[in-house]
Amino acid sequence: MRVVHVSQPVEAGVAAVVRELAAAQRELGWRVDVVCPPGWLADRVRDAGVPVHPWAATRSPGPATVAETRSLKGILDRLDPDVVHLHSSKAGLAGRLAVRGRRPTIFQPHMWSFQSAGGALKQATAAWERFAARWTDQLVCVSDDELAAGRAVGVTTPAEVVCNGVDTRLLKPRSRVAARKRLGLPDVPTAVCVGRMAPLKGQDQLLRAWPSVLARVPDAHLVLVGDGPMRERWRAEGDHRSVRWWGHDTAVADFYTAADVVVLPSRAEGMALVPLEAMASGRSVVAFDVGGVRQSVGEAGAVVPAGDVPALAAALATRLADPVLAAGEGLAGRRRAEVLFDSTRVCDQVATLVDKLVGGAR
Repeated sequence: MRVVHVSQPVEAGVAAVVRELAAAQRELGWRVDVVCPPGWLADRVRDAGVPVHPWAATRSPGPATVAETRSLKGILDRLDPDVVHLHSSKAGLAGRLAVRGRRPTIFQPHMWSFQSAGGALKQATAAWERFAARWTDQLVCVSDDELAAGRAVGVTTPAEVVCNGVDTRLLKPRSRVAARKRLGLPDVPTAVCVGRMAPLKGQDQLLRAWPSVLARVPDAHLVLVGDGPMRERWRAEGDHRSVRWWGHDTAVADFYTAADVVVLPSRAEGMALVPLEAMASGRSVVAFDVGGVRQSVGEAGAVVPAGDVPALAAALATRLADPVLAAGEGLAGRRRAEVLFDSTRVCDQVATLVDKLVGGAR
C-alpha cells in the first residue's frame, strides 16, 4: 500500500492529524509520503521517518493556484500512490484538480471552506465542493456537524465520520501546581485558551467575557497561548492586567495541566483538537456550540450557544469559582477521551477506509 498525504496548512490541528495518520500508517508497513510546504508538519513527519516532498503552496486560493496544481500533479505522478489523501480546503482544491479522479482520492475538509466565508465567496466555495464531489471517492468528516454541513450544500460523496483523536498516553492528568511552577504562573484560578490569534478562533469574544468573569472571581487569570494576525490589535484593546499573552508554544501539555478550565471561544470548527487535548489532560472545558463541540465535550464541561458572550462568562466563572465541579468534569473528560477519542482508534478507522477504497479500485 502506498499512501500520499497532501496538506496545507502545516501547523496546528490539521498538521497534528496528518502527522498522527502518517506515522501510524508507516507502522502498518505501508509506504507513506507527505507532500506539504516547509514548516512544523514537514519537520515532525521527518522525525517519524516519513519522507516529505516540498510543495510551494499558500493557504488561500489565488493566481498561484494554477502553478501549485501543476507542481502537485508532477509530484503525485512521480510517487504513483495507491491512494491520495487530501487535507483541508487548499489541498482539496489543488489535489482534486491535479488528480481528477485518476487515482483513488480521499478528501478530509477539517472544516469546510464555505463555513468561514461569506457572501458570494461562500456560494462559490459551496458550488466548488459540489462539483469536486465527482473527483472524491471518499469523504472523511471529523464530526457529525461537519458531515451535515456538507450534505446541506449538496455534497453527495460517500462519507464517513472519523472524529479527531489525541494521544491519551502522552496527554494525561498531572500535577497542576507543578505545571504552574514550571511555567511561572501564579497558583490562582486559571483559564487557558490555546489557538491561533485570528477572528475564526474568537479570542476577542473571550476577552469581552473576561471582565464579567473577574467580577465573580477577582483573582482569576487567563492565559492565551498562540500567535497570529490579531494578537497585537486585541492586546492593545482594553485593560488586560489579569491576562497573560504567552505567544506561540508547541509544548502545550503543561498549559492544559496548569489550567482549571480550558476555553474554546471559536466562531467555527470541524472538530477542534483543543477540547480533546484538555479532556485527555483531565481538565474541564467551556466552549461555544460550534461544529463538533457538543459531540466531543459531552459531560466534560459546558457548551453554550455560539457567540453568547454572557453565557460564556457565566459558565467560565462558575467553574473557576468551584474547583470541585471543574475537577469532576475533568475526570469525566478523561474517561471520554480514553473511550472515544484516542488517536489509535482514529488511525485504525482511517486505515480501514483506505483498505476498502483500494480493494474496490482493484
